[in-house]
Amino acid sequence: MASPPCAFSPRGRRLFAACGPDGRLRVWDAAGSRLQHEYVPSAHLSAACTCLAWAPAEGRQIPSKDGPQRKKRKSEVGEVEKQLDILAIGTAVGSILLYSTVKGELQSKLDGGHDSRVNCVRWHQDNCCLYSCSEDKHIVEWNTQTCKVKCKWKGDNSSVTCLCISPDGKMLLSAGRTIKLWDLETKEVYRHFTGHATSVSSLMFTTVKPMNESIPFDGITGLYFLSGAIHDRLLSVWQIRSDRKEKNAVMSFAVTDEPIFVDLTVSEVKEEPVKLAVVCRDGQLHLFEHILNGYCKKPLTSNCTIQIATPGNDGDSTPKPVPILAAAFCTDKQSLLLVYGNTSQPVIEKVSLNTSEPHICLVRDIQKVLSLKTDAALTKVKTPVVNSDTKVLVPGIPGHSTAVKTPASGKEKKKNKRKPGETEESIEERLGALDIDVSKVKTPGGLPQTDSLAVLLVQGLESNDAEILNKVLNTRKENIVKNTVARMPIYAVIPLLHELTKRLQGNPYSASLMVRWLKSVFTLHASYLSTLPDLIPQLGMLYQLMESRVKTLQKLSRLHGRLFILASQVAASEAVQDVPEVNQTAKLVYEDESSEEEGSDDEMIADKDSDENWDEDEEKEEQSDEQDMTVEKEINGDSDLEPENESEEE
Repeated sequence: MASPPCAFSPRGRRLFAACGPDGRLRVWDAAGSRLQHEYVPSAHLSAACTCLAWAPAEGRQIPSKDGPQRKKRKSEVGEVEKQLDILAIGTAVGSILLYSTVKGELQSKLDGGHDSRVNCVRWHQDNCCLYSCSEDKHIVEWNTQTCKVKCKWKGDNSSVTCLCISPDGKMLLSAGRTIKLWDLETKEVYRHFTGHATSVSSLMFTTVKPMNESIPFDGITGLYFLSGAIHDRLLSVWQIRSDRKEKNAVMSFAVTDEPIFVDLTVSEVKEEPVKLAVVCRDGQLHLFEHILNGYCKKPLTSNCTIQIATPGNDGDSTPKPVPILAAAFCTDKQSLLLVYGNTSQPVIEKVSLNTSEPHICLVRDIQKVLSLKTDAALTKVKTPVVNSDTKVLVPGIPGHSTAVKTPASGKEKKKNKRKPGETEESIEERLGALDIDVSKVKTPGGLPQTDSLAVLLVQGLESNDAEILNKVLNTRKENIVKNTVARMPIYAVIPLLHELTKRLQGNPYSASLMVRWLKSVFTLHASYLSTLPDLIPQLGMLYQLMESRVKTLQKLSRLHGRLFILASQVAASEAVQDVPEVNQTAKLVYEDESSEEEGSDDEMIADKDSDENWDEDEEKEEQSDEQDMTVEKEINGDSDLEPENESEEE
């Protein structure tokens, strides 16, 4: 989830402005942490604030060719004073709002320059020129007096995320994935710098003069500038050289997490070190102090790390960390202004630190500080003195009147102590005396109400409390989920979607619970989500997650079918093996006697007939053979001779 935009005013760091997730702009007094202004844009839900920039403290004085510059008139001085506290606010729909903290109202609106989300706005030193960059890949130069576009050009092939103007006001740094140095007169690229793998989130110059004073200074050559990127734990330092050979960073500062707020003291002398304060996403503050004198291979570590924690009272001895939201150096360059706590009600404190210790943990009781501020605000309310004859009408339940008594003196105070013999009245009797319907107060079945769950959900999202979020999001009843989503405020919809996406990505087994919340959010808040111009990047991770799961559904279905068939076959074979062998012999045979005798007689008659027929056939065959023999002998001329004649002839 992106950190809310915030910035300190340049005039002595006396004001601190921040835009919360609800789209409201709040300006606090840094000295006493008092809220001075609260501005709600007309389209604060759909056109949320994306970036902030205060007008510079002093206008750039252009030297005159004829001689010394003339004195300003009183009217001109008044206009400059009014211009000093102007706050430029970039929105998600491409427009820029100019808010005056002196008047406490919107001064003007800049439209027609960008078609998409404004990523960064920067004021020029002459106070009437403003530069902005956007997701539409363009950089726009505005005239704040006429509220019109002076110039517009393409800054990169992808979105331009950050801008920074050189100390002399003639050059402009822009950054997306690569950093470009532009000449503001010709709008041409002067240098390229490459080295970040992700989009650049912060750009600022660290020096106003070159370290080598022997070389003539042209306003830009020899200067150092700092850059930080999203999801990058290294802050890179670059040097603008006269030759085009060196395009890489000359040194880097190592931090523990992605930087969300960076402030530094500009080095004006060669021996003066640059002091750097970096607030990371994990809530820690890192302080660096280094003299920029050329190339350094290894990343530099912080001289001091600052954390804030609670004392851990009320029976809990474990201290809890308090996130630091922003930090800035004071005018003396020794003390720091720390902003910590919650974005809707932060605590601003001035701290003088001894950087000899590598790690400092400040113990602060935020609840006590907030309660003191509330008590101080309540003490300003004066109670009027009311006589006993005065009748006071107070709001309350219709038909129920409350007696208002005058404040008694110390001597007339009554002691409302119960005597030993008296019995204490029950709550039901007290409610009955107040004439309140007790049945309306009781909740049916003692179930948790959806309005309390909605409040808990918003509190958990704002404080990022895992215990509260687990208690609410683990609800399984669809009616409670639907009513909770319906009663939650609009500004908590996008944080809820980010939380659900994070849980789906980190713990896939919780998908059955998270899908119910996603279904309710998309069903009930579809009209609000359709008005968001940056809906695609906001829900890109969720869409990719759902698409990757749907892609594997067909393969998983096929695998499930095959496994089901295989498991059923294995179960059937095991069932067949477990069945014992069945004895096939009959246990009882019934025979009918009459039918068997008739059948046996028929069989005997049939056998006799077959035997007689067989003998007749054999006799017929023998007779036929003898006839054949006699016919053959007659044909051959042979006669039947007796055996005696045959022997005589021989």
